[in-house]
Amino acid sequence: MLAGAAIRKRDLVLGDLVPGALVRDIVMVVGFAGGVGLFAQLALKLPFTPVPITGQTFAVLLGGMALGPRRAAAGMALYLAVGLVGMPWFAQGSGGLTALATPSFGYIVGFLVAATGIGYLASRRFDRRPLTVLAAMVAGNLVIYLFGATWLAVDRHLSAGAAISLGVAPFLLGDAIKALAAMGLFPGTWRLVGAADRR
Repeated sequence: MLAGAAIRKRDLVLGDLVPGALVRDIVMVVGFAGGVGLFAQLALKLPFTPVPITGQTFAVLLGGMALGPRRAAAGMALYLAVGLVGMPWFAQGSGGLTALATPSFGYIVGFLVAATGIGYLASRRFDRRPLTVLAAMVAGNLVIYLFGATWLAVDRHLSAGAAISLGVAPFLLGDAIKALAAMGLFPGTWRLVGAADRR
């Protein structure tokens, strides 16, 4: 159904510019899942929090914005499902059902929701202007923080304040830098392909 759904021109995302609908969708979905798995291995463990810094969030939000809601949702559902059956492509090479018991699993659940949501915003042309890209990136990060900090609080029996201190605050600066990078990347790419005003 990914390829069969009619896409109105006003709902174009960058992924729609690649020809060959069905093959394109399959390759993009699998590539998105694999790319997030690869970026998950770029991890830095901090001594004061059980949640590592990884490249996942950036990959999730960039991929979701480039692929649109359906492909983004499928890619993150694939990432989640294959990881739970044993593929070691969650952060730091983890995988399997034991991941459900880790304090950072909530972020992975948040990836699915955030990628779908930011993909929807991109389909509504939020990926065309720097300020709307920034707004979408902030919204996507907030969704990931919400799921991640909530899971962390339940897993570690933390107060809301402690969960924010351990599961949100350490990542704010890095995520702000990534959001600023995306502000230039997406509008610049649309200008490069000459499609910023397609409808």
